[in-house]
Amino acid sequence: MSGSDRISIDTHTDAAAGSAGVGVPAIKDLPLAKVWAFAIGQFGWALLSGIISNWLVYFYQPDQETISQGQTVFVPQGLVVLGIVTVVGGITAFARFFDAFVDPAVASLSDRCNAKAGRRMPFLKFAAAPLAIVTVLVFWSPINGTSWINGAFLFVTVIGYYIALTFYCTPYNALIAELGHDSKQQLTISTAISFTWVAGTAIAYVAPVIWGGLVPGLGRITAIRVTFTIMAAIAFVCMLVPPLAIREKDYVNSQPTSESTIESLKQTFGDGEFRKFVCSDVVYWVAITTFQTGLPFFVTSLLKLPETTTTIYFVLMTGVSVLFYVPVNILANKVGKKRLLLVAFVIFTCAFAFAGALGSGALGFLPAMTQGLILSVVGAIPMAAFGILPQAIVANIADASSKTTGQDRQGMFYAARTFAMKMGQSVAMLLFTGVSTIGMASGAGYRIAAVCAAVLCGLGGIVFAFYNEKKVLAVLGQ
Repeated sequence: MSGSDRISIDTHTDAAAGSAGVGVPAIKDLPLAKVWAFAIGQFGWALLSGIISNWLVYFYQPDQETISQGQTVFVPQGLVVLGIVTVVGGITAFARFFDAFVDPAVASLSDRCNAKAGRRMPFLKFAAAPLAIVTVLVFWSPINGTSWINGAFLFVTVIGYYIALTFYCTPYNALIAELGHDSKQQLTISTAISFTWVAGTAIAYVAPVIWGGLVPGLGRITAIRVTFTIMAAIAFVCMLVPPLAIREKDYVNSQPTSESTIESLKQTFGDGEFRKFVCSDVVYWVAITTFQTGLPFFVTSLLKLPETTTTIYFVLMTGVSVLFYVPVNILANKVGKKRLLLVAFVIFTCAFAFAGALGSGALGFLPAMTQGLILSVVGAIPMAAFGILPQAIVANIADASSKTTGQDRQGMFYAARTFAMKMGQSVAMLLFTGVSTIGMASGAGYRIAAVCAAVLCGLGGIVFAFYNEKKVLAVLGQ
């Protein structure tokens, strides 16, 4: 990105107008200051997402180490749902599965919206408060002990969280393709929001440090809840920045679609290149969610280190990842997004396999802390690529579809991608929470989960290899 106050792309008419056609007044390119204002919204919902994805299982399905530190067991443990699923695994998997079908409906509402403020920004303003509030409620079980009532409460709040997240994220992601008027601009926006995504996720991982300082005065459970409440308040303010700072219609000239939800979804999945991308994305999300959910357990159960060490590793991973953001942006324009993402698939596969060996005899020659440091550094490189490139790839595909079909269904493309993500996350939660019950004393289940993540990530890379990037860019004339 340049140091000037505008993205270095000339203002244009027909390309910026998309399917609106020739004769539409030229719209402005998004100033760099507003690119970052837009990215602040990503920080907000990434922080909330980090709280749920990183700490929900850790809070509700604790291992012996955390129970010994005073963690209350709020829901029945073990494979108590039909004898094959844990309470936490069943709830989170069902919630993501259910919400995956909400995504297309929200995308269609956004694509067809004709509000004066634009198609997307009203949704962001509406969803910010509910999303922040319900994130906190997820951890506020009504019974201070093990109870099925807590399970029912968790079921309702987790579903509410994912629905609120959809109402914010689906329109937000659609704006990547609309605010960026060509592939280079879209990559710039994707890079900016990747910085704030990593920052938000990293702050979520600082939670143990914060609640650790509050535990002496408040007790463990109250300290955790207060920590998440503070974070949610910060996230709420950040999520309001894009709709308050950016007048959507000054920079977006896309028109509401005339398609029904079913027809729009059918046309979206009818795009062959998008299908290839989504299939690889589903498998990737199973792998990465399994790994991320397991990381706190890898630290405490496999490496036998304090839970606050998780924060050290993720801050390190975040910092190293950020160092690769600019190189990823530059290389993507030179060698293509596909090649870089394939390399990232390979590195992540190796990192996940390494995680399966943490604390074992195979790595006994390395101190436990060093093993975690190696995992953090190796995992940081592909994290940078996956933080930037997938969003830009979807923007390319959505723009190419707009040129060939005349329908601006950017919201549906991102909803379809989110659908894939949530389906992958659903499978991952069932996989991890089920497998982790195997040999809990020895941590065998956590090792199996890491190996499963490695195999799945490798499969995702193989599927993505079939994506034809040149075909998509040819449609865009780039």
